[in-house]
Amino acid sequence: MIKGAALHWYRGIVLLCALLVFSGSVWGQSASPLAALSGGGNSQAAQDEAPSNEQARASLDSVISMLEDQERRDALLTQLRELRASLEGADADVEAESPRGLLGAIADSLTSLSDSGEVVTPLEYWQRLGERAGDTLTQRVASLDSLLHLVVDFAWVLGLWGGSAALMVFGGRSLAKRMDMQLTLSAEPSTWMLIRHMLRRLLPWGLAFGLTLGVVHGMISTLGMTLAMVIAYITLCGILFSAVCEVVFSLFSNGHRRVALRILHRRAARWLFIIGALVALGDASNASELRSALGASLAEMVSMLSNVTAALLTGAFTIRFKRPVKHLIRNRPYRYRRDKRASSELIQVIGSLWHVPILLMVVVSLIAILTSEGDSRSAFAKAIVTAGLLVVTLIINGLIHRHSEQPSKLRRQSQYRRRLVRFGYTLAHLISWLIFAELATRVWGLSLLAFGGDEGISQRIGQSLISIGMTVLLAWLVWILADTAIERALLSSKRGRSGRAQSTRAQTITPLIRNVVFATILIIAVIVALANLGVNVTPLLAGAGVIGLAVGFGAQTLVQDLITGLFILIEDSLAIDDFVDLSGHMGTVEGLSLRTVRLRDLDGIVHTIPFSQIKGIQNFSREFGIALIRVRVAHHMKIDEAIAIVREVAEELRRDPMMRHYIWSPLELQGVESFDAGAAILRMRMRTAPIMQWDVARAFNLRLKRRFDDLGMELAMPRMSVSLEQASGEAANLPTATEHATTAGGDVSDTPSDTS
Repeated sequence: MIKGAALHWYRGIVLLCALLVFSGSVWGQSASPLAALSGGGNSQAAQDEAPSNEQARASLDSVISMLEDQERRDALLTQLRELRASLEGADADVEAESPRGLLGAIADSLTSLSDSGEVVTPLEYWQRLGERAGDTLTQRVASLDSLLHLVVDFAWVLGLWGGSAALMVFGGRSLAKRMDMQLTLSAEPSTWMLIRHMLRRLLPWGLAFGLTLGVVHGMISTLGMTLAMVIAYITLCGILFSAVCEVVFSLFSNGHRRVALRILHRRAARWLFIIGALVALGDASNASELRSALGASLAEMVSMLSNVTAALLTGAFTIRFKRPVKHLIRNRPYRYRRDKRASSELIQVIGSLWHVPILLMVVVSLIAILTSEGDSRSAFAKAIVTAGLLVVTLIINGLIHRHSEQPSKLRRQSQYRRRLVRFGYTLAHLISWLIFAELATRVWGLSLLAFGGDEGISQRIGQSLISIGMTVLLAWLVWILADTAIERALLSSKRGRSGRAQSTRAQTITPLIRNVVFATILIIAVIVALANLGVNVTPLLAGAGVIGLAVGFGAQTLVQDLITGLFILIEDSLAIDDFVDLSGHMGTVEGLSLRTVRLRDLDGIVHTIPFSQIKGIQNFSREFGIALIRVRVAHHMKIDEAIAIVREVAEELRRDPMMRHYIWSPLELQGVESFDAGAAILRMRMRTAPIMQWDVARAFNLRLKRRFDDLGMELAMPRMSVSLEQASGEAANLPTATEHATTAGGDVSDTPSDTS
């Protein structure tokens, strides 16, 4: 097998060397007749350079001897293998060094475009064209035999056309006056009046042009005659364009559009005439007769200048008469607006945006004329197609917007549905504009999907753009879902709380959570987009990790405050205006931040407490309060009588117009709690509004004291009995000083002191 393989190698190398030698000899032999065809001076030199048969025979003998020698053959094989390995390594290095992603694809595209050959910029092209046109004009002026013949030919042809047209116009006006015919259009012209006005404007100039053309046709054409006929042609085209536009404007004469129509008739005719004449001049400059008379470069320069001026004047006309034309389109009779609402709304949209496609057509025409490098004939047609695509896109977007504004048939819609539907409509608008951009670029011979020119490069660019677009859309969708979930979670919790507390809580938590979620989504989307662009994101991720570790270790207390405060706010443990007890500090919450809570106590002192120092929260402002009341009953008072008095006082308090809104339940008597210094202690309570329990208890104590005073009863007081033994052994009780009881909170003592 090894011998067979070696034999194949030998045969291949022999054939390769023989082919090289034979091709060299044949090329040398065939070069001499080619050189002889080009000139006899180089024939002898070619024959001297051609290798002779002896040299070819010597080369073959050298190859044969090398193949017969084992050492030299092995050395040749080693060199060939090294050469192949080096070529494979170079290809691998080139492939490895080739950047990936969108930036790499664009770089490869620009490299391929720069390597394809010399690229002439439009500025250089028009500069060269201007130089050639100037040279051509100089040559034409220098080659004229007599300037007088040029002027004479130009004058008599133009005079023939102008004189005949003037006579026809004068005759037509005289005939109209004799027949008592109106020379101007009425406010609401009929069809016959429009046709008659069109004929009156065009017929004299058209007949004069035909007469002049018939006279000149049988004569030898000169430069003066050609220029005169061009002037007549562009004038006729200008009049035709102006008359047609005037008739079209007159078709919209009803429906409160007379003012706009009068403005257009008076002020727009001159603009339209100049635009039509310039367009005709640009078209006539491409005719073969005029190109041969003026020269290709000069005719092309005249065509370019005419088209550019016509485009600029069209844009100026659109801006100048935007409002009158808008009123012509939008103003419709009331019956039409009432019966055809859908088409009326569409017409309203078209009337508001009619100038956009015209201006776009002007801009595209200018770009096409300036960048077409001499091929500007199809620029106007492509611009019209582009403007038509824009109109269709605007109509589609208007229909999408109109459908999105319609009220939904569903009575109740979740926040997810509303925001996803809005996202869908936005995506539909975006897709329609992308389709318009692709179709518009294809009209001009380009494509968004084939940006790079080469199929492989275009595929890479397309994949990168699609990946970036999908990343943006996915990030947008995730943000919509996350933001909606945050809003629903904050609004659905604790619905019984007051709107102020909910608003404060939402204002405190929502910005933090939304910013954190948005920053996270944005960072991930940017990293993915950079990866699609071909940027190495590994150092970015490593740097972000190092920064996160540094912040985590260096600000542990701050992180603890933030995390604790976040959970306190999420759980809604406290809010602004709550009366709370935080680790020994009691007061009203005046402010909340992401790290601290600001508290004002009963003495007016403001305490700023970090969330990490809060071990427990006692909130007195949630849902309701309990007014706990204790009453001391004297030992000589019947307990039932005391209970009756207490109930009467509680009912009176509930009927008080100042307190009844704060008392949410009747008096709940819990019975005798204990005995203290000979007095029974009654315990009772009432449910009150939050943080109003102390006010209710104080009002109850005040009313109870007044009732006892009215009944002539004294409050129960603790007593002390002292016994003294006399000499006879009898004990005597002496009255002692009594100590009045003090009430704390809602406690009341009404047991009077007795002496025995």
